Formats: sequence, structure tokens, C-alpha cells
Amino acid sequence: MSFDRHLAEIAREFPEWTIWRSDAGRWWATRHHPLTMEQREAGCAMTIDADDPEGLRGQLREQEERATIADP
Repeated sequence: MSFDRHLAEIAREFPEWTIWRSDAGRWWATRHHPLTMEQREAGCAMTIDADDPEGLRGQLREQEERATIADP
């Protein structure tokens, strides 16, 4: 699958994030909104990166879970 298709799929799955692939080939995501103090304390990050699309998806799921725990 092309990286453009991966980008589109991940962006649809995680609409609160901007997804991109760097020139170096790493996959990145940045939140659209600032973190609350509770989210920061729960280990949420504004920007994350991974080696590949599945790694990024895994980190995004983890970030979503952390945000849910911080803001029930």
C-alpha cells in the first residue's frame, strides 16, 4: 500500500491528529488541540513519531487511551 493511502487511513481513524511522513521516512502525528494539565500528567504528548504506519497507529491508540483516562 502506498504511503499516501496509509496517511489517509490513519487520518480518518484519528481525526483529532495531523498525520505526516517526514523526508527521513518517519511517521508523525500532532494533536490539533493543546493538552490539558491532566492529560500532560497522564503522559499524553502533543507530537509522536514511529518507524512505520502500524507503529504510529499503536502509539495513537495509546495516546487516545491516556487522554480518556485523564478526562473521563
